[in-house]
Amino acid sequence: MTDDRPGRGSGLGSSHQGAWPSSAGAASSKPLSATGRPGRPRAVRADADPGLASARAGVADAADDRRLAWGLLVGAALGLVASAVLLVERLRLAEDPTYVPSCSLNPVLSCGSVMASSQASLLGFPNPVLGVGLFPIVVTTAVVLLTGARLPRWYWLGLQLGVTAALALVGWLVFQSVYRIGALCPYCMVVWAVVVPMFWYLTLRNAKSGVFGARLARSPALRVVQAWHAPILLLVVLGVLALVGVRFWSYWSTLV
Repeated sequence: MTDDRPGRGSGLGSSHQGAWPSSAGAASSKPLSATGRPGRPRAVRADADPGLASARAGVADAADDRRLAWGLLVGAALGLVASAVLLVERLRLAEDPTYVPSCSLNPVLSCGSVMASSQASLLGFPNPVLGVGLFPIVVTTAVVLLTGARLPRWYWLGLQLGVTAALALVGWLVFQSVYRIGALCPYCMVVWAVVVPMFWYLTLRNAKSGVFGARLARSPALRVVQAWHAPILLLVVLGVLALVGVRFWSYWSTLV
């Protein structure tokens, strides 16, 4: 027997169910997890989207180049000033053999002794001419990078070649000053101090960005070196200071 009272029977039950979705219907509109149960939408991972990963890598590379640009700008500016002052001092000494350069402070820190050596004119002209002519190239490169420009691979290779040659010259001059001439030029030491980190960080940048090849860019050894870039550079600087300290200890000890 059918119950025709309101709220009873299949008629009202059917219309009520049609007006309000059942829990099963509501659940079916949600994304299902791996078990078939309703779950949250999964977030898209950056490494799962090559385009997003590439965009983030590009932003990181641009930020690295900007930091490198500031380092190159400051270092090259200091090197240019030191080279220019040293060149002026060298010209004054050439005009007047009795002239005492402003950087001749004592028997060890003596620009005059270095300038009078044959090593001071390696290519037949005063070595500071190289700094005056080449540091502006690095300054210009840094300014271009700060504008956001992207330089081609051949330019990075050329810059790497130039900075590597500068490092080789600095290494040779350090040896000659410490073990052959027996004197140190303060302005020369400023150039040494900027060339070494410029070479180091430019090399790391080129290795990471693939200028030397994709294989090196993916090398685990490169990631280790990048993680320890500052301590490695510090060890090199401390090593040079140790050589200078030991070589001229007989003089330094008299100052204590």
